[in-house]
Amino acid sequence: MLTLDSHPSGRHFLQIPGPTNVPDRVLRAIDNVTIDHRGPEFAVLGKAVLAGMKKVFKTQADVVIYPASGTGAWEAALVNTLSPGDLVLMAETGHFASLWKKMANKLGLKVEFLPGDWRHGADPAQIEVRLADDKEHQIKAVCVVHNETSTGVTSPIGQIRQAIDRSGHSALFMVDTISSLASIDYRHDEWGVDVTVAGSQKGLMLPPGLSFNAISAKARAASKTAALPRSYWDWEEMLAVNPTGYFPYTPATNLLYGLHEALAMLFEEGLDNVFARHHRHGEATRRAVRAWGLEILCLNPAEYSSVLTAVVVPDGHSADAFRKIVLERFNMSLGQGLSKVSGKIFRIGHLGDFNDLMLCGTLAGVEMGLGLAGIPHRNGGVQAAMDYLAKPPDAMSSPS
Repeated sequence: MLTLDSHPSGRHFLQIPGPTNVPDRVLRAIDNVTIDHRGPEFAVLGKAVLAGMKKVFKTQADVVIYPASGTGAWEAALVNTLSPGDLVLMAETGHFASLWKKMANKLGLKVEFLPGDWRHGADPAQIEVRLADDKEHQIKAVCVVHNETSTGVTSPIGQIRQAIDRSGHSALFMVDTISSLASIDYRHDEWGVDVTVAGSQKGLMLPPGLSFNAISAKARAASKTAALPRSYWDWEEMLAVNPTGYFPYTPATNLLYGLHEALAMLFEEGLDNVFARHHRHGEATRRAVRAWGLEILCLNPAEYSSVLTAVVVPDGHSADAFRKIVLERFNMSLGQGLSKVSGKIFRIGHLGDFNDLMLCGTLAGVEMGLGLAGIPHRNGGVQAAMDYLAKPPDAMSSPS
């Protein structure tokens, strides 16, 4: 007889917005034999993954790869370009923007945090006004999260670049793409970003453990005079040896095997197709949420995320109690609400190695869980998503 503590059959549905499901192809690549990270075979691997990441960032600039989480890439961006006491302008878009601010404060930087409601992205006009007021250019960097993983809200990076340019300000432009890179279109060079931060465990379809900086010539020039202490995170030590395919210290060799395979998968599908797939799944999920009669946390349709949807539960109900039921009954993990929205929302991840049937299964688990948790809703969300997904691609409407 099956008991509640029996091991569940089937695969666990990991529907948090990262870490994401790791494809079997990538798992098999990681399982390869470890090689000498100073031998000729590794040099071929190192050159290949560095070149591949440039394609994903859409840049001709330098890219470095750290054995670290995305938090390490945050720190690398700051310590390589700034000095103690420098003023940094950041936008409060959610939990992760707040964590980046906290790190900057700990490093001895001064942070001006443009207030936000966690339901909108960074405002280009607000940034432009603040930079225009800074006549003496005391602000040394503008830092923005492209896709705020805690809220499902994106910020318009190209428009923010234009706002910086209109202000005539010299500040560096730094962008966190930890949950957007390889899922949402991103253009490091075209959008004039100076440092782009990324991690391995989301759109790149890898386990946690690799992080990235894409570095403009302007940012590299700033690093020559930056005075924040750095050793492990020093760009120059990386860039001195990366052209040969090697690293200045022991890299995460087997994760780099996985990265090589993940890049192959992305390029086989085609980046534009990858972005379109994520867009489709985001739109299908939002249609399901509306059919349930629930509220999407993001308020501006132009800022809807293609990689996750944050859903507000009605007052008097607990998103965490709902998530617990879904995990116990259907072996599916949904993202929790973080800090200001703790217990008030749940997050559906729809990114990485993901397809239509996986999304339908995910939404079925959510719909059943809503009923079991007693959360007021209408049925039919899964059907609404299915009706949308069943349409031929050229019949699909624009985001709504």
